[in-house]
Amino acid sequence: QVQLVESGGGLVQPGGSLRLSCTVSGGVISMYRMGWYRQAPGKQRELVATITSGGITNYANSMKGRFAISRDYAKNTVYLEMNSLNPEDTAVYYCNAFNSQLDYWGQGTQVTVSS
Repeated sequence: QVQLVESGGGLVQPGGSLRLSCTVSGGVISMYRMGWYRQAPGKQRELVATITSGGITNYANSMKGRFAISRDYAKNTVYLEMNSLNPEDTAVYYCNAFNSQLDYWGQGTQVTVSS
């Protein structure tokens, strides 16, 4: 059974930074397109960023230049570095592992950007 566990969320000041981690157990991230998604109150879940096993990244337009997704195969972990955060980034952030056969989600980690 594949499990994804996010960590690193919390309260941050506007303009600040956070680094989220998603550690995968029961599978290897090289088998998946890994991604981060978020859901703000009253809104639908939206794409933040994805990274393929080959290292190709994709970002939502509002994240470009501020967020960076990366992988550590040795730790079987994917990261999301978030910079220049603003209150509109407040959401629950979810880690996702996807391929043609499987689609797994983590439990989410809360990111709150507020002064």
